[in-house]
Amino acid sequence: MPTKNKKRVSLLRYWTTRYLITLCIGLIVIALVSAAWIRHTTLENRLNIMTLMAEEVADRFVDVSEGKPVPNGDVPGLLDDRGRFMNLENDPSIYIVDTYGTSLFSNKPKENRFVQFSSSILNNEEKVQKLKMEGNSSDLYVIKTPIKSQNMLLGWVVIMEFKDNLTQVNQEYSLLAIMIISLALLGWAAIYFLSKRLSNPIQDVAVAAKKVQEGDYNIDLPDQIKEQEVYELVHSFKEMSSRLEKLESLRTELLAGVTHELKTPVTSISGLLQAVNDDVVTGQEAKEFLQMSLKETTKMKKMVEDLLAFNTFATNAFPVQLETYEINELLRETIYQWNITQEGAEIEVSIHTQQEESFAHVDQIRLQQILTNLLNNAAHAMDGKGAIDVTTKAIANQVIIDIKDSGQGIPKEEQPFIFERFFRGEGKKYNTRGLGLGLPFSKMIAQSLGGDLQLIETSSSGTTFRITILKPS
Repeated sequence: MPTKNKKRVSLLRYWTTRYLITLCIGLIVIALVSAAWIRHTTLENRLNIMTLMAEEVADRFVDVSEGKPVPNGDVPGLLDDRGRFMNLENDPSIYIVDTYGTSLFSNKPKENRFVQFSSSILNNEEKVQKLKMEGNSSDLYVIKTPIKSQNMLLGWVVIMEFKDNLTQVNQEYSLLAIMIISLALLGWAAIYFLSKRLSNPIQDVAVAAKKVQEGDYNIDLPDQIKEQEVYELVHSFKEMSSRLEKLESLRTELLAGVTHELKTPVTSISGLLQAVNDDVVTGQEAKEFLQMSLKETTKMKKMVEDLLAFNTFATNAFPVQLETYEINELLRETIYQWNITQEGAEIEVSIHTQQEESFAHVDQIRLQQILTNLLNNAAHAMDGKGAIDVTTKAIANQVIIDIKDSGQGIPKEEQPFIFERFFRGEGKKYNTRGLGLGLPFSKMIAQSLGGDLQLIETSSSGTTFRITILKPS
């Protein structure tokens, strides 16, 4: 089902926009919480200052015979300019009230003064009272402190101010706004440059991937990358590209090799039969030509069978009959049969097994195929002359079979490709007929049996392959 084309967004834009949105939402929440906290703490601090201010003003009054509070100094100077202590633009309303609630002094003009205060306000035990005023949405805070002399109540100092004025902190809000905006810009700049640093190598890899897709393996990616994950991505892609280039070259070369391997016997058979047909050779010599044709036909048939068998295994369509066998006995039988077929070869095969019997869950025929192929490869590596050591050992739930030859080893540059299909090393390409399916086929068989085939070591003194198979559960 076709999918609709969606508009793609660059990684840099995707991350920066979403980070900026997230950052702005977070900073807005922080700003609102901070503003509420500033208003609350400012209100608390200013109410405390007003309480101290009321107590300080009350201490400046003395008693007289009339029983009224009389200031010790100039009243206007005592009550004016009190807003500066709380960083307010306007002074709070300050009243000096007698015991009956009548206003005696105030810092407000006469037309704006309270003349009489309610006894409910003055007799309330709370020093700080919050009142609702008609026609004004803001709460009115009232702070009162008694004026006493010789334990006798002379009156009250009453300070009043609206909540809106007490919580007004323009300077703090300005500083908060500057800080929030600065953090937003700094956060955006940080994520922009970090995203750009991260997205650039990814973009380079994407461009290189397009080039590889088009068959151009000549890519140039930076090596000086500090971020481990990005470095591993770039490094892995370069390794993959290099391997693909090598495999592409091998594929072209191996296709030509396979074609040559199949063409050679066909050409030989055609020439031999043509000679017989044209009576170029007759009698006994003609029979020899026919025998040679049959041998070439057998070789070609074997190559085609290898191709068919490999393809069957590759598609998981080949049946495997798993049974329990004693591995040491199976090895001796396989090596004995293989030795019989090695006419003219000077190869000594040694078997080193554990004293106790080792049982494994395998397909006898398939395991013998692997062993025969490894023994043939060892014989070719030694040019038909040398020694092969076969060693078995049991570890945990596995039986391990090591096959070591005394050949010249596998060149280092060929080792990563020995299990690739149709790969043939330089040593075999021109000296030994074949399709390069022996090791890949053997490894595939071993894996189908639940084990594996691995190259353990190789050097100028020999090569060791290891077959791993499972013990019966």
